[in-house]
Amino acid sequence: MEFTPAEVSVFFALGMAALFAGFIDAVVGGGGLIQIPALFTTLPNEVPATLFGTNKFSSVFGTSNAAWRYSRRVNMPWRTTLPAAIAAFVFSYFGAAAVAWMPPELLRPLILLLLIGAAIYTFARSEFGAVHRPQHTGRREFVYALIVGGAIGFYDGFFGPGTGSFLIFLFIRFFGFDFLHASAASKVVNVATNLAAMGYFLPNGHILLGVAVLMASCNVLGSLIGTHLALRHGSGFVRKVFLCVVSAFIIKFAYDTFA
Repeated sequence: MEFTPAEVSVFFALGMAALFAGFIDAVVGGGGLIQIPALFTTLPNEVPATLFGTNKFSSVFGTSNAAWRYSRRVNMPWRTTLPAAIAAFVFSYFGAAAVAWMPPELLRPLILLLLIGAAIYTFARSEFGAVHRPQHTGRREFVYALIVGGAIGFYDGFFGPGTGSFLIFLFIRFFGFDFLHASAASKVVNVATNLAAMGYFLPNGHILLGVAVLMASCNVLGSLIGTHLALRHGSGFVRKVFLCVVSAFIIKFAYDTFA
């Protein structure tokens, strides 16, 4: 099969976007901020559901790879992570269903305020996420994990952008994780929400399989680089990338909300 120069340029652009998205996702989440605009820009004639399905297919491979690599090197907080992942998987479906009666755009001003608050809180507290000191055990840990996982799962199904970054902030703020453990835990929860979304997109044919496979391969390569750097340089590195990504989210949400 021969491709035209225009098709080759599209594939190259999407591959590079997926590579960078995989890197960002592996460290702090937020790869959708890169992949989704790239898909909409290069494939303007495709319906949105197909582009979102292609994005989820790509992301789930990179995120799964990152989760696996973190689990081999980090003492994973499974007592918190697994209940959160299960709740996120379930509630992401309800979030997707809620789109029918409440437009996601109505959430933009609220999400913008939450992102600004998270950035200010992290900037102001230099010790935030520096040390891993789990704060809860037993039933309280389980209940808090269900609440956080359910809330994030609903948000991911309903709206989506910034899910990984919000997860990291919540794992640090409410469970006492450092940035590295919070990033590792967030990958497992992200895999659950992505799989739940795929349960809708794949059966309904909302995927460009050739593009999705290409992007998934590049996304995995990016996740290998991201997890390597995060594991090598630790929480300090993850914190810096987190602040950069959240700042980028603030600029994008402000533009989309007020421009």
